Amino acid sequence: MTATHDVSDLDDQIAAIRANIRDLIEQASGASGAAAEEFQADRINEQQAELDRLIKERDARLAG
Repeated sequence: MTATHDVSDLDDQIAAIRANIRDLIEQASGASGAAAEEFQADRINEQQAELDRLIKERDARLAG
């Protein structure tokens, strides 16, 4: 697999996670109750951490 292909795959994953985060934010706005809000916040935080990791990996491959 070439570096360009790897970066392209990472870009696809980054786009998918960004879409997931948008969806989770929309769902969170309709959630009621502390437990539901906490669950949504945890999911958003998990997705954000994965997004940060993928962006870091992509940037490293582009620099490398």
